Amino acid sequence: MDSYPLLRNPLAETLAAGGLGVALIVQKVHSVDIALAAKACGCDALSVDLEHSVIPESAAAQICVTALHAGITPLVRVPSLDGHYANRLLDAGALGIIAPHVGSAEEARQVVAACKFAPEGERSAAGNWPHVGYRPREPKALRAAFNAATTVVVMLESPEAIERAEEIAAVPGVDILHIGTVDLCDALGRPAEYSHPQVMACHERVIRACQRHGKVAGAGGLAHTPALVQQVVSMGARFVTAGVEWDLMMAGVRQRVGSLRDLKL
Repeated sequence: MDSYPLLRNPLAETLAAGGLGVALIVQKVHSVDIALAAKACGCDALSVDLEHSVIPESAAAQICVTALHAGITPLVRVPSLDGHYANRLLDAGALGIIAPHVGSAEEARQVVAACKFAPEGERSAAGNWPHVGYRPREPKALRAAFNAATTVVVMLESPEAIERAEEIAAVPGVDILHIGTVDLCDALGRPAEYSHPQVMACHERVIRACQRHGKVAGAGGLAHTPALVQQVVSMGARFVTAGVEWDLMMAGVRQRVGSLRDLKL
């Protein structure tokens, strides 16, 4: 990527080196400062969540561009599998798409098609991108560079999706199979029972499918329970979310206020 410095993908580099990729979820903050903060805190990536927030696409785009310049991978969780969402956010500065509620290999192929230029997919070409400073480049080489740098994450959030993990992991162009543990627990009829053996068996199944097909297994919704994160990482998961920025801010403030309330007067 030497010819395209802003197409460097720190998350992909961490994963390729066998490390643990960590992303901060952004649901409330509209300011570009969050990208700088995530980088300063040691994250490999941030995930602007457009499924569970009202952050406008324009704000998400500005956060993504800032992340490119800060040296942290900008991912966007799109609100649906409609390829137009992925196309717009990738054009605007994202270097990866997180697709929610993927339940089959066919849906995974649709996500890849929206995220990759031909011949790997069907992504529409805008002709200018912030990733290269809006300067014209040799089209074929630039599209190949985008394909190599763009991370495709599919979220498995139902028992049916878990059962199809093998076929989903086999789809070319998918990089990460990421379990949305909160929704999965609900779908299993076990809300918030993150450590239940049935839930852990789902993680095990996805991890083994990823290992067989050379993909990365991800686990979301567990960062508030470090022991469970350690368990799934020991099983082979290599991508985790650190939590939602607002929740982490509240936890930090709550802890600080508690310590102040304990002061002797």
